Amino acid sequence: MLLILNSLLPIFAIITLGAVLKRIGWIDDTFIKTSDRLIYYIFFPCLLFWKIGNNSTTAGVEWTFILCALSAVFVVFLLSLIFAGLIRMRPYEVGSFSQSCYRFSTYIGMAIVLSVLGAEGTRQFGILIGFLIPFINVLVVSTMIWFSGEDRHSDHKTLTMLKATVSNPLIIACVAGIFYSGLGIPLPRFVDNALSLTSLLTLPLALISIGGSLTFASSRDHLGTAFVAAGFKLILLPLVGYTLMKTFQVSPTAFSVAMIYFALPTSPQGYILSSQLNSDIDLATTAIVLSTLLSLVPLSIVLLMIAP
Repeated sequence: MLLILNSLLPIFAIITLGAVLKRIGWIDDTFIKTSDRLIYYIFFPCLLFWKIGNNSTTAGVEWTFILCALSAVFVVFLLSLIFAGLIRMRPYEVGSFSQSCYRFSTYIGMAIVLSVLGAEGTRQFGILIGFLIPFINVLVVSTMIWFSGEDRHSDHKTLTMLKATVSNPLIIACVAGIFYSGLGIPLPRFVDNALSLTSLLTLPLALISIGGSLTFASSRDHLGTAFVAAGFKLILLPLVGYTLMKTFQVSPTAFSVAMIYFALPTSPQGYILSSQLNSDIDLATTAIVLSTLLSLVPLSIVLLMIAP
């Protein structure tokens, strides 16, 4: 219980602070958009590169761990589409629903892993998301394009998807970190100190932005579907992931990282793709709020599970 209090409550306290600051008018949408841009393009990539690239003593990729995580996501992706088909969900809703079943909040995940598992856990989490982010982006964008009711063979949309994946700053930072880690060269002291200072800004600012952006806007009609999406994300995905990780006997640290990842709430950035690719924004927003609120339960269970 002490591990849960020390690890999770500070994170959700800062998210709550963001919501309060937005409510009383100390921060606004302009601040949140600017903050998100700084985090996405500068601060978080610096944190990922620093944590991955500055740990050459344990460099390497545990492929079983990566493949199990990718497989778990793909299984839940397929099940989400099967469910949407069985209940005859409106095409406009399918993309937002499906992504809410397996997308994850990178910032909350990094904050928890850093707090609980330290440098090695953070390195492995960085490597994991370096594979997961492009894989998930392909699944999400492909689903939204397919169910958008527009031209499914649009070369323009395909190129946009590929460009967005290749130019993703988080992917670039992870790949650069893995490459630099493999060189076995310590970071120069001044670079290490600069990246360390930058990393101190990243997670608190990201959590405040998450809190400020979570609202129930025109979402009453989507609560039932959002609860189902939360069940896929917070119950089904951890169960599938646990089964695969235990079956293929990944290392203890990789197992702990994976279970934290599987129990994370869905990504607050989900509403961005929904708005850009003609999917249901209100459903995406409702799923994000519910998933974030309900994730305290599976995350607490996972922390008790991996506690020494």
